[in-house]
Amino acid sequence: MKYYLVYSHLSQQPDSAHEIHDVMCANAMANLGYKTILAYPDNPTSDLSLGSLFSPFHLQKPRESFVEFYDIQDRLNFLPLFIPQLIRKGINRFNESSLVCKYYLPFHLKHKINAVHTRNWNFAKAAVKNQIPTIFERHYFAEHPFEEEIVNNPSFRLCVTQSELTRQSMIEAGMPPEKAIWLHNGFNQTFLQRQPDEAQQWREQLLKNNREKLVIYSGALYPFKGVDLLIDVAKLLPTIQFSITGGTEEQVKSYRELARSKQVENIDFLGWIVPRSRLISLFQAADLLAHPHLSGKSANFTNPVKFFQYLASGTPIVATEIPPLMTFKKTVPLAVWSPPDDPNIFAQSIKKALENYPRKSTGYTENIEYGKGFSWEKRAEKIITYLPEVNP
Repeated sequence: MKYYLVYSHLSQQPDSAHEIHDVMCANAMANLGYKTILAYPDNPTSDLSLGSLFSPFHLQKPRESFVEFYDIQDRLNFLPLFIPQLIRKGINRFNESSLVCKYYLPFHLKHKINAVHTRNWNFAKAAVKNQIPTIFERHYFAEHPFEEEIVNNPSFRLCVTQSELTRQSMIEAGMPPEKAIWLHNGFNQTFLQRQPDEAQQWREQLLKNNREKLVIYSGALYPFKGVDLLIDVAKLLPTIQFSITGGTEEQVKSYRELARSKQVENIDFLGWIVPRSRLISLFQAADLLAHPHLSGKSANFTNPVKFFQYLASGTPIVATEIPPLMTFKKTVPLAVWSPPDDPNIFAQSIKKALENYPRKSTGYTENIEYGKGFSWEKRAEKIITYLPEVNP
């Protein structure tokens, strides 16, 4: 038996969108019936597990903390790769990457896997050199030229980006055009589950001071994501309750202080929601889901997971017109679109959406059915076509 291996780093810390992406890619492959491993460097506080260095291939089912943090199903195998403390400190120039790529991969993993899927370029190169079919993901613009002997190697199958602009950046850096594609992210199938009782509990918890409308934002708390803009929008709409999820403790504290300094009383910052499965009912509790974003370089390559989670929830959306999402402007059944950077227009868009699409506890089936085409499993099905030798 051989396995499809996804390699990543797992910190289980807030603001870890790329890690979540990797886990969801692996989870989707497992859900499609492929024997899948999620491998990652394990950094225990002591070296009591030294035996794992010499006999590392012991597959595990995910710990409860993993399940709660990433909201995954039970088909995925985990493979922690033990990193001794001396190597973590980079003694004699032999570091964590060297151990994984020069020791674990060729001696303990190579003969047990039929493909590699990773965002880690060093690991991707090592897999290609070991003649393992490799899928590489790059979500930002290329910073350096790609090594021709790697990208032109038959074992290097595909470079996956998240927008056409990013794909063109890969090609300009030497990636063969036929090996560069871009794909949207996806949503976990659990977001299709209806949870009306839990949604009502959220509404009772979050709606305050006789406010009856609830707008939810979920995602990273960076200015370019439009969080600052959303605070200004909330000030323009004092009768509507805004609730924001995501971010680190420091970011949450900073944004709470910013809202107080602007005397905005109708916005809450809920922090990182765990278990992540609670987001399902939270999105269904909302009257509207907000997808703000500022213009600029980051708007050219962002491809947020939340957009597809929003669709699966069946809750109407107000979205910003940024390049990666413009293909959806004419096709998403229930959404109001707003140009970036202007809180006044975004506020008017929220008013319009609330008037046109009153809340349904069952969700709007138009968005739900449309969104089904953008699950992580649908994304995985496209990727696996580049690996004809990998079978369920």
